[in-house]
Amino acid sequence: MMIRIGSRGSALALAQAGWVKQRLEEKHSGLRVEIVIIKTSGDRFLNSPIKAIGGKGIFVKEIEEALLRKEIDLAVHSMKDLPTEIAAGLTIAVVPEREDARDVLVSAARSSLKELPAGARIGTGSLRRRAQLLYCRADLEVLPIRGNIDTRLRKMDQGEVDALVMAAAGLKRLGLEGRVSEYLPPETCLGAVAQGALALESRDNDPVIESVAFLDHPPTALEVTAERSFLKRMGGGCQLPVGARAWIGGDKLRLMGVVADPAGRRLFREELEGRAEQPERLGQTLAERLLTLGADEVLGLESRSSARGAR
Repeated sequence: MMIRIGSRGSALALAQAGWVKQRLEEKHSGLRVEIVIIKTSGDRFLNSPIKAIGGKGIFVKEIEEALLRKEIDLAVHSMKDLPTEIAAGLTIAVVPEREDARDVLVSAARSSLKELPAGARIGTGSLRRRAQLLYCRADLEVLPIRGNIDTRLRKMDQGEVDALVMAAAGLKRLGLEGRVSEYLPPETCLGAVAQGALALESRDNDPVIESVAFLDHPPTALEVTAERSFLKRMGGGCQLPVGARAWIGGDKLRLMGVVADPAGRRLFREELEGRAEQPERLGQTLAERLLTLGADEVLGLESRSSARGAR
């Protein structure tokens, strides 16, 4: 039997796909697993802002199309890149156990966020990170930066920026945890929806689902379901200035959500606890609470700003 895994070609994407390949081959004797590299829109236009390329799904669209054409059998995504609406005919087969969901500061001087001098340049391609950083430290200069992890680290090492804010999970999966200067608490910089989690996507009712079922981690699946429900109610785009993180404990699920103005002027952060078996309701309820508090104004300003930039 052969399973073809579709993956982006970055070092991180290949490390994630390689982990799935190794686990499948260990579990199923005689199974052959091949990794098929697929270049996505997000990979082809590395010098353009993500919103300018098209926003939702730019790191997954071509891979999903290959699934639907039966050129591959399984896709391995960073779940934070996966739109809240899955393409017709496809399904999230399993959600493996989550890696560290925190954001981290990587500083050339090994400084913490508090220790960075006024005017220090921080690189990030994320509106969510930009908004929270400026809300916390309005005296910093937050600059847009694109590229894979190695590219961004090289740009910092060459002096283009003084520090970076990145996902802990990516650095850990590449064995680069030693570059971390500080793990940022969620009260300072809350991670992206489903950050640190993988999504293994397949065609509906495909036999490959049974082959990968052993990788499913129900606690992680519940957490990211609540987070994705929150994001869906907010508008569903991975480039909205929105973050969320759920934590499961027994039969309870705690969810923190944040919506912030990209200029750092206003920030709405709330927490809510609910029943673990109702993650969608928890996400929707927390989103409604933030929208009522005024987050809808921030999201409205952001969408109008995006529309002006597209003209």
